[in-house]
Amino acid sequence: MYEAHFGLREVPFSITPDTSFFFTSPHSQEALNTLLVAAKSGEGFIKITGEVGTGKTLLCRKFMATLGEEFVTAYIPNPYLEPRTLMLALADELEITLARDVDQHQLLKSITFRLLELAGQGKQVVLCLDEAQAIPIDSLEALRLLTNLETEKRKLLQIVLFGQPELNAHLESPTIRQLAQRITFHYHLGALSRDDLDYYLAHRLRVAGYAGARMFSAGAVRRLFAATGGIPRLVNIISHKALMLAYGEGRQLVEKRHVRMAAGDTVSGQRVLWPWLAASATLLAAAGGLTWAMLK
Repeated sequence: MYEAHFGLREVPFSITPDTSFFFTSPHSQEALNTLLVAAKSGEGFIKITGEVGTGKTLLCRKFMATLGEEFVTAYIPNPYLEPRTLMLALADELEITLARDVDQHQLLKSITFRLLELAGQGKQVVLCLDEAQAIPIDSLEALRLLTNLETEKRKLLQIVLFGQPELNAHLESPTIRQLAQRITFHYHLGALSRDDLDYYLAHRLRVAGYAGARMFSAGAVRRLFAATGGIPRLVNIISHKALMLAYGEGRQLVEKRHVRMAAGDTVSGQRVLWPWLAASATLLAAAGGLTWAMLK
């Protein structure tokens, strides 16, 4: 909608976890480094926690994209599955062909055979589970048993749990205390700092193709941090709306009032902003069309 107006190739503040927009803040870079070191060490369980909107899914995808050819990755975005269904999902990720009526024994045997086959090819298998705080206890225990599989030198399967802080309480259950003891690497993903936010905005705009001067005023950035607390998802949502407001007025600079209006619309949920914005955008487009007609 506003890309041409601001000289952008694409929307810079989408909430889709696109790895090309991955921002190496101190938190995200430390988390990525932790994951890479842990994966190369060959340990069983790794845990990454963070509040809603701090970029866990984007970090997960960046991690998988960064791993070398010696790794095979499996990704399950919604692990709220009972043990057998979770095993079937893993088998599907590992491209295992199963009989329609496969029983539990044959399922586990097929997974074990595939893991051994990949290990024989010099491959390490990493299973990434997003929204891990939702995994049922029985399914977590089934995963723990899978990590018992190992060669003389290393585990056949590594598991990375990405979840909200509730995952920590989940893992305190006495029934899976053995799993909790096997988590050798963990990291808590925090929000952006005030200084990080300036760089974050500039980074995403640059990736989206922007080559101009500062697009968000200093006041706009201060207001954006106050409204979001540095939570990337909220930053993206409010920044996107603020850009739409500036576009609706035909302006190139996002100012504090644009962020204030966008934040109020986001937090209150009243949606009083968009009828005015649509009318402004229509007038702007009409003015552009009139100008073009006069120049012809």
